[in-house]
Amino acid sequence: MSEPTLTLYSDANYYSPYVMSAFVALTEKGIPFDIETVDLAQEENLKDHYSAISTTRRVPTLSNGSFQLSESSAIDEYIEELFPAPTFAAIYPVNPEDRAKCREIQAWLRSDLLAIRQERSTEIVFAGQHRPALSAGGQVAAEKLIDAALRLLGDGENLFGEWSIADTDLALMLNRLHLNGDALPEKLVAYADRQWQRESVQAWLALSKTA
Repeated sequence: MSEPTLTLYSDANYYSPYVMSAFVALTEKGIPFDIETVDLAQEENLKDHYSAISTTRRVPTLSNGSFQLSESSAIDEYIEELFPAPTFAAIYPVNPEDRAKCREIQAWLRSDLLAIRQERSTEIVFAGQHRPALSAGGQVAAEKLIDAALRLLGDGENLFGEWSIADTDLALMLNRLHLNGDALPEKLVAYADRQWQRESVQAWLALSKTA
């Protein structure tokens, strides 16, 4: 059976943390895929040709032949099921409770901490920009993130022993603060820096630097 032809649709600048998650998932699996960019600044995602591909008109969208899927956590889970371990590298924990917690962390990072996402754009992470001090609401969100990250990480180097896709997602959120110069506990700085050295993450960073 021939390998599926996968295409990942990304923002043109490669600044989307959600496209990054799907890109890292595919890269960790070692699956060949193509990348097509969508210029969000020009509202290319709202044009008919892209709406025919993406029902949500958002990035990322993954195309696999006649099948298209949007929303990064859905894409990550689909990739894990389509290319399962041990034939391919696992991107989710094997243990059911850990796997459920991994999904919880992904959902939380995408639905909460809005003040951080608003005040600490990924332009900080991928383009080296800086923003002024956090607002009171931003500080509350940062403290919530820090407390949760410390408890989730415990004494480990990864969230669940072996690396999982939630490690990349959490490191990205922490780096919104860390790379802006906001204070983080040394343990979380070391964790975020370590996650940033993975080859799959470095491959994404190389794209964002050349866009």
